[in-house]
Amino acid sequence: MSLIVRSATPADLDAIMAMAMMARPALTNLPADRERLKARLALSQAALSTGIDRPGDEQYMLVAETDSGEVIATATIKALAGGREAYYTYRQETLIHASQQLDVRREVNILSISHEMSHATLLCALATTDHDQAASARHLLRAARLALIVRSPERFAPTLFVALSGYREAGRTPFWDGVGRHFFSRDFDEIHRAASLGSRSFIGEVMPPFPLYLPLLDDQAREAIGRAGDNHLEAVRAWQREGFRLSRHVDLLDGGPLLEASRDHLPHGQWLPAQIAETMPENACPGTMLITPQRLGDFRTCVVTAAINEHGQCVMDANSARRLSVEADEPVLVIPFGQTSDSEGRPC
Repeated sequence: MSLIVRSATPADLDAIMAMAMMARPALTNLPADRERLKARLALSQAALSTGIDRPGDEQYMLVAETDSGEVIATATIKALAGGREAYYTYRQETLIHASQQLDVRREVNILSISHEMSHATLLCALATTDHDQAASARHLLRAARLALIVRSPERFAPTLFVALSGYREAGRTPFWDGVGRHFFSRDFDEIHRAASLGSRSFIGEVMPPFPLYLPLLDDQAREAIGRAGDNHLEAVRAWQREGFRLSRHVDLLDGGPLLEASRDHLPHGQWLPAQIAETMPENACPGTMLITPQRLGDFRTCVVTAAINEHGQCVMDANSARRLSVEADEPVLVIPFGQTSDSEGRPC
């Protein structure tokens, strides 16, 4: 059974709502609120149908679908994390305190509130059902979002990032308990729920604007800074394999890590005309490739066993072409997916 990732439509509302309700912990960028999700789906469709030459407050919602048409996963790209309101983080910095008179020089690690990441593109809201292909869907949605960015780079910022949930232990969130609780007097889950159902601007309004000196935090809070929750450790490794690196920014609420990448350093693949065939040509060296058509108003991509022939055409089978709605000679973006004949996907 193969999967396809496509742009979400209003018909996917029930499936996405179910995944939002299942998500644990709740996702701040995928609210379990039917009206808000309905509005986001409409905005996503409108954004894909509009010619855009620079990123703004657009959001692009995608879903992963099985051969039978069952939607089993979803993910979102926010063209600008702060497209509608500032996106606050803590930035890890080092201050130097020195005195010539006392012959003292100390480097002290601090956290400073920042909205620098407001101007970057956020990859977020990855959720799945309990389908047995959920892991494959997560993998494909990571690659699919990057393919959308490569396909239409003008829609996204030069810096991309993903924010992962922070470390929790026995139902507690050590970073929140050591920092945020002192200013909000609320449990982490309550604040997290408020952030998912409404504006996050209250975070920047209530948290103190002054630097936090790490030596003044308790050991548990310090150790949680930039540490992903146990259920997100594989996600950290997966994004690192895609070229993302740990950022000096961390989540303002739970101290979870942010991972960054440069839009212009993503694997660009090749734009090639499609050729549809029942069988692979002789002497072809088929490989596993992520194939993405270029079409305003729609996005779809899937992993295909394809080959590049001596004429520079991407040869694929008729079923894959039908699922992608690709016609002969239509240009498609071809990105190697896993092991291929060589790094550029050329014939052997």
